[in-house]
Amino acid sequence: MDEDAAETIAAYYEALEASEPLSPFFAESLSTVKVGLSEQLVGYPDVADALAEQTATTADWRVEDADPSITERDSFAWFHDRLTLAWTDTTLDTDYEFDTRWTGTLEANPDGTWQFVSLHVSSPCEELEDAEDDLFSWDD
Repeated sequence: MDEDAAETIAAYYEALEASEPLSPFFAESLSTVKVGLSEQLVGYPDVADALAEQTATTADWRVEDADPSITERDSFAWFHDRLTLAWTDTTLDTDYEFDTRWTGTLEANPDGTWQFVSLHVSSPCEELEDAEDDLFSWDD
């Protein structure tokens, strides 16, 4: 199955919203890295375990306003995106919603599929954004 990196990223977002397994989107390598809002995972085994736990303890995922900017080369791609991410933690019965920033790199497999070798998701700090706005005000 030949696909491009953009299709893989879109499929990841869809799988997240559908609470489907996410570990198949990651390269089975000890150098695979996933950084989330509250964790840093290094190595496919840790990434796969954490994603399985996430899927088991969350529901009602929403990915809104996704519009990734993707650069693809022969067997390597990178992207960035800003989107709203929301979900329910079923163990705490608590809803979360964050404006998030995503960056990641993907590698093409010989079979034409793409997988993440790194994925970083963060949320901007409102206090720092406000301070930056004050610091770089052009009205002075």
